[in-house]
Amino acid sequence: MTALDVTPEASLATAVSPAERRRYARIVTILSITALLELWMWRETSAGDFIFLAEGTPVDPDRIEFTYDGQNLGLICLLVIVVVLAAFAAAPMRRGSPVADAVRRGPLFMFLMVMVGLAFVVGFCAWAYTGATLGADFALRMTNPLEGTIQYATPLTLGALAGAMCERSGVINIAIEGQFVAGAFFASVAGTIAASTYVGLLGGIAAGVGLAALLALFAIRYMVNQIIVGVVLWLFAVGITGFLLDQIPDDRLEDLNSPPILEPKPLAGLSDLPVVGEALFDQNLLVYLMYLAVPIAWFALFKTRWGLRVRAVGEHPRAADTVGIAVRGMRWQAVLVGGIFAGLGGAYYTVGSNGAFDKDPSTGFGFIALAALIMGRWHPVGAFLASIFFGFAMAMADQLDTVEKIPGDLIGMTPYLATIIAVAGLLGGAAKPPAADGQPYEKA
Repeated sequence: MTALDVTPEASLATAVSPAERRRYARIVTILSITALLELWMWRETSAGDFIFLAEGTPVDPDRIEFTYDGQNLGLICLLVIVVVLAAFAAAPMRRGSPVADAVRRGPLFMFLMVMVGLAFVVGFCAWAYTGATLGADFALRMTNPLEGTIQYATPLTLGALAGAMCERSGVINIAIEGQFVAGAFFASVAGTIAASTYVGLLGGIAAGVGLAALLALFAIRYMVNQIIVGVVLWLFAVGITGFLLDQIPDDRLEDLNSPPILEPKPLAGLSDLPVVGEALFDQNLLVYLMYLAVPIAWFALFKTRWGLRVRAVGEHPRAADTVGIAVRGMRWQAVLVGGIFAGLGGAYYTVGSNGAFDKDPSTGFGFIALAALIMGRWHPVGAFLASIFFGFAMAMADQLDTVEKIPGDLIGMTPYLATIIAVAGLLGGAAKPPAADGQPYEKA
């Protein structure tokens, strides 16, 4: 076939956009750096026992432990990363190639990224824990991070679902952090006064919905810049809850800021599963609500007429208006529903885990929930998986804080570094929000 025989359609079929080339180059660069780091860690890992405590505690005689040679484990992880890197480097950069298309996108792409992530984490832990001791004779064990992952991921998921509801309708919600703070405070106060965790949950929901109503009022009714409104509401929530907390006398803390905490309730049968049972299914009500919230949000957005209308006003509000959909009304509804999720996420920090409210209980998790929303491509299931990823990074940071090989400040920045790499590095320009996200709508 000569050059004259190539039709324009054939040329377009094999063309790759500059944005896709840049994203592909970023992925190859990140994989190359990961492989080099894994190689260094393998070289620095001496032969010895790496002990993983899958279940139980070091003093529990029924604990389940797995022991491996740390250096061999690191070598296996290095080989996995190198093989994936080779697959990306060898894939031709043109569309229409089954190998290239499968490697660059779709389920195989996600599988390869998960494999690389797990290999890096396991190799990193082999380097960090092999040979580490607590005292003269006690080997430092890596404990099962699943329970900590779920604890961190619960508010992140609920916050990301709140963001999904808002942004699918075209309203940017930067105020998730503020909804967390307000939800935590009012859940604590309501739960304390009523001596009931369930009333505390209702207090958190009321606070989340109240702040959502303010967001909708200024962003939808008065068409104020949504980024500015979100930041202002966040600062307002932090300020007002801090002020109200300072007004509670020390001798009244038991009466106004000492709520009961939700107790774990194991699910019969599931909680007895090895390794994952206790971590996933011996949790409190809020965690189970989070499990339910993900499919409920997915069903509401993608399988109902209401969800279709919400997505329509977020993609093309003018077209939605022409067929009789009340654009502002749908946006109000979506933002208020998102407030329910965000309020429950805030309640997790008091009646769901810590009890008494303290200033800034969520420590910026609302913004990480936004990152999970972006990484999950504005989809409830994707946001949940991204929240699990960030929760795992935080749980690992807590564990590695006891390892002397790693500076504490470096461990503290791990979750945020993972956020930057995941959102900016792997997604790049591939993550696109709803077309009308952040755009106010005025009826013609």
